[in-house]
Amino acid sequence: MLILQFLFAIMIAFAVGKLIAKLRLPSILGWLITGIVLGPHALSLIDSELIGRSLYQITIHILECAVGLMIGTELVWGKIRSYGKALIITTLTQSLGTFAVVSLAFYLIFSMVGIPVYLAFIFGGIALATAPAPALSIVNEFRTNGAVTRTLIPMAALDDMVGVAVFFTTIAVVARHVSGGGMPLYMVPVMIFLPLLIGGAVGIPTGFLLKRTKKRGGTLTVLIAGILLTSLIGMLCNQYLMPSPLLNFMLMGMAFSAAFSNLVTEEKLTQITKDFNPILGIAMIIVILNLGVPLDYHAIYQAGVYTFVYIVVRAIGKYFGARLGAKATGLDENVQKYLGLTLLPHSGVSLVFTGIAVSVLSQNARECVQIIQGTIAAAAVINEVIAVIVAKKGFELAGELKEK
Repeated sequence: MLILQFLFAIMIAFAVGKLIAKLRLPSILGWLITGIVLGPHALSLIDSELIGRSLYQITIHILECAVGLMIGTELVWGKIRSYGKALIITTLTQSLGTFAVVSLAFYLIFSMVGIPVYLAFIFGGIALATAPAPALSIVNEFRTNGAVTRTLIPMAALDDMVGVAVFFTTIAVVARHVSGGGMPLYMVPVMIFLPLLIGGAVGIPTGFLLKRTKKRGGTLTVLIAGILLTSLIGMLCNQYLMPSPLLNFMLMGMAFSAAFSNLVTEEKLTQITKDFNPILGIAMIIVILNLGVPLDYHAIYQAGVYTFVYIVVRAIGKYFGARLGAKATGLDENVQKYLGLTLLPHSGVSLVFTGIAVSVLSQNARECVQIIQGTIAAAAVINEVIAVIVAKKGFELAGELKEK
């Protein structure tokens, strides 16, 4: 019965996405709204019981790994070599710039109202991360092509790594301050490099198999087997090696696909991505639907000044951080002007980081827990709807949007 509920929810999301697309808006907005409406905070078609089932979690992890192929198949050395330091510097300016701007803003506010200022740095750590799936969904749906798209796709991978490093370093330091213990610092590099190692370890032999496989059906079978194996290893590591399930499956999928993409010919890679696109389309719908499920629309009514400040200063950090880095490194003028607009989607990553922060602070700083949950929950709902529209506008202003 639960499986039927989930399948029905996917069908509704697909239909709503089509309706939204007729309004010249990204289909992702329909999938996201469907998740909110059908989630446990509204109609509960996708309820807490379903979300808590192991089969549901396994399915989502596998599909997140599959979505990672959108990033990894673009990380061919020949394609990204021309960006070099410019890509790395721009990633650092927009991510660390966001951390600095958000942390400073809330440091000043919390200092004035008597709230522990370490909470400001947690807000900064949550804010710097970007959820790549929404922007990549727009890339996939509208077949965007140009300097902004070519910069965004590899940046999505680098941004994930910087986000994980900064957030987990911050939360480890705060945990030690609050409780004298908490997450060990050695977990920070593990969180970054273990998904990359898993993906690469499976992706390299998959690449050699793909080179030898000539039939299209066989190629797709090898690819799906690689995704399943990568996901399985990730889930086993989550269960037996990690203190809690923290590994990023999209990062694993990115590393897996980057590994095989650099081993096969350009013609072979083009054929692989073309054959995989229908599966990728379904995976995107389900991943974005799941992104909306935990969002509570009631949070909009409770949103206060902290939520407003969080949304605004995060947008300032992302936009001007990206613009500063792109201008300093001489990237394309469109990248300078519009890349920051495509980096605003945030909710999936922010909710994961929020859950981790809450678990760390729940025993010794309960007053801070309510502030984090209320602010980020409301910001996730409000920002995500606005950010999807703004991201599409960024591609449109850059002249990279191909209307369907």
